[in-house]
Amino acid sequence: MPVIVAISLSTFSWSAANLEPRDLPLGVAGPARATQAVEAKLAQQEGAFEIHRYADVAAATNAIKDRKVYGAVVAGPGGQTLLIASAASPTVANLLRENLAAPEAQVVDVAPTPADDRRGTGFSSIGLPLVLAGVIGGVIISLLGRPGLKEVGIIAATAAATGLVTILMVQGWLGILEGPWLVNAGVVALAVMATATAVAGLNALIGPAGFGLAALLFVFVGNPWSGIGSAPELLPKAAGFIGQLFPSGAASQLLRNTAFFDGAAADGKVAVLVTWIVLGVGAIMVGATRQHSGPQPS
Repeated sequence: MPVIVAISLSTFSWSAANLEPRDLPLGVAGPARATQAVEAKLAQQEGAFEIHRYADVAAATNAIKDRKVYGAVVAGPGGQTLLIASAASPTVANLLRENLAAPEAQVVDVAPTPADDRRGTGFSSIGLPLVLAGVIGGVIISLLGRPGLKEVGIIAATAAATGLVTILMVQGWLGILEGPWLVNAGVVALAVMATATAVAGLNALIGPAGFGLAALLFVFVGNPWSGIGSAPELLPKAAGFIGQLFPSGAASQLLRNTAFFDGAAADGKVAVLVTWIVLGVGAIMVGATRQHSGPQPS
């Protein structure tokens, strides 16, 4: 138990206690003369922001909706306008509003959170149940059967059903998500299948010890470092980078993109999930081959 507590605190509490912008993508738009003061102010916070320059408010808005930046400061003769996107991260939107909005600046939310989840806490709560669904589902399916294509098929069917149930609840009932229902359900299914196949694959390769390793990886590392409650760029750099290589991190950002940004910047996240599925299925099939080629009774 002390070991479990130590691991939990070192991943959950450490990352949560060190939230601050680290190379956070931020746009600056307007004539060069008008943006000089803005850029000088941002440069004072060394390492906090990664500046992207745009010609005008339309270009900055498109960059936000394409998930290239989290927000933008638009400077001009008439004053400043701060563009934010609460749907990308309410935490980042509040940070930008509190630290970058001039007293007379207009704040425009170009991608707001849904009316039923203004603070984004509902969306943040989706992460852990999906991780647990993948881990527990992978354990149960592994214990009830043997490695092989049948096991992979059961995991796929279970993941698809989980995706549909999840979206019916969080989008149809709770109103946490927007966007195309089936696409969102597909993202959830990919996330659950990526985790479950990895769990089953580890069991097929190394036995029950694989369950413990899977819990450590997905629950105690992948989940707290996913950035679902804040943003990967607010976590310590190592945690933010590693978290996006796990199913929970990739899926949480992908679900934001499909629900609120028309699927922008989805390719890399899909690739992470598919990679986990391929590795998990490969491990399952290796385990099945080992069992079939084991010593035969005389």
